Amino acid sequence: MNTLHVKKGDTVVLLTGKYGDKYTDDKKTRKTGKVLEVSPKEGKVIVEGINFVTKHVKPRQMGQAGSIVKTEAPVYACKVMAVCPKCGKPTKPSYKIEDGKKTRCCKKCGAEY
Repeated sequence: MNTLHVKKGDTVVLLTGKYGDKYTDDKKTRKTGKVLEVSPKEGKVIVEGINFVTKHVKPRQMGQAGSIVKTEAPVYACKVMAVCPKCGKPTKPSYKIEDGKKTRCCKKCGAEY
């Protein structure tokens, strides 16, 4: 079982792909979202508003119409980075152990989250 640097409920920014560019700090081109689901076994996360796929649903009963549904698909966790709630910059969290409890901290500003 792999451990990931993001957790459910974190705000993340997409680093690569259609909506991400890790070499710019332009907030207009980068896409951010909230982590809805984490799958450590696969090393993937589902992020709100990122990586939509279209599924065609067949009608199941007589008289029911088929439909086209857009849902979020998983993204590899290495393609996203957590955003610090204090400084607002994307950062990989560092960990501190105080009184036997492990807490996540921002590497850039040192704030705990």
